[in-house]
Amino acid sequence: YGKRNNAGYGRLEGYVVSLLTLVDICEVTAGQSAPQDTSAFGKEGTPFIRAGSLERLIKGHHEDSFEKISDDKSEYYRLRLFPRNTIIFAKSGMSAKLGRVHRLRVPTYVVSHLAAIIPGTKVDPRYLQRWFEKNPPSRLIPNESYPSTRISEISKLTINLPPLPEQKRIAEILDKSDGIRRKREEALQLADSFLRATFLDMFGDPVTNPKEWERKGLNDVGILRRGKSKHRPRNAPDLLGGPYPLIQTGDIANSHHFVTQYKQTYSELGLKQSMLWPKKTLCITIAANIGDTAILTFDACFPDSIVGFIPNGSVKTEYIHMWLTFYQNIIREKAPESAQKNINLKILSGLKIPIPPISRQKKFVYCFKQVELLKVKMRDKEKDLEDCFNSLTQRAFRGEL
Repeated sequence: YGKRNNAGYGRLEGYVVSLLTLVDICEVTAGQSAPQDTSAFGKEGTPFIRAGSLERLIKGHHEDSFEKISDDKSEYYRLRLFPRNTIIFAKSGMSAKLGRVHRLRVPTYVVSHLAAIIPGTKVDPRYLQRWFEKNPPSRLIPNESYPSTRISEISKLTINLPPLPEQKRIAEILDKSDGIRRKREEALQLADSFLRATFLDMFGDPVTNPKEWERKGLNDVGILRRGKSKHRPRNAPDLLGGPYPLIQTGDIANSHHFVTQYKQTYSELGLKQSMLWPKKTLCITIAANIGDTAILTFDACFPDSIVGFIPNGSVKTEYIHMWLTFYQNIIREKAPESAQKNINLKILSGLKIPIPPISRQKKFVYCFKQVELLKVKMRDKEKDLEDCFNSLTQRAFRGEL
């Protein structure tokens, strides 16, 4: 690494960087199978983290907000309690492909699908977390069609390890930079909170309807129809690769109100067995991520796991979209128990929506669009911050800070 002298962080000259395998400095293991008895879980006890919880943890949710298991049940099932600062990430499934990592803030039980890296005394936990973010474990996956990594392979990872004081210094710099980036994310969340508060102020609680607006069914105020994807298998090569955008449930879930991009397209054959929905269509997911909504910004196809809604003159798309975001939990509760929860067109058609005057809806749409313009500018700044943070991380692990 050579010499370094940064004002405010002391002086280290010619320090030695050790090349070590992960198993030399950490305990590399995995969680355990979750108890099948649902009564083992409740609101009191120690958090139990599943693979599906990882994304929410990374977005800032605290471990204490997840399901918990009592001490007597954890002892009965012989679960291992992982200490604070354990690094966890998915070692199998779709989450493993994302390569996301989280450092536990409190002692926690962890499911077997998650790898658990317990730092030893030679490594700073914050430094190790940042190292994994720069060197995601997803690179170990041999076959992306069946994403999986082995603990034995994770153990063999090699890491350049500077002295502990230098690790702490690097971690502190990256934490400060990441804090600035997270402030921008919080500002975006505040913008969404403002929009929801504005909706409540203008229209009242959409569930209890305190302003006593007339209620109508979704199919009474517009066209409500499922998407189409008749051909099986749905991913047949002849169907794909053409000029027609193809939207999936995941695109809706990650859209931030508007669908602005797509990952797949249909060919002429694909379009023939589907249908093309016009831009401004409201997309509603009825399988996988039930009740997610977003508005198309371009003409697109989508399968029957998504319902399209085109309003008539009595409602505005943005109003219906926001109303459904408040109603999402109720929609999910209506989904029948099955191997994979889903809802149908009948359930959506039966929803009764308060219909305020169109003039008031238009005022909300104006506010909605102004907030979205502000968020676009904020996301541009967010991308700049993301690029700066990535550049800083690269420099940190090259020894250039």
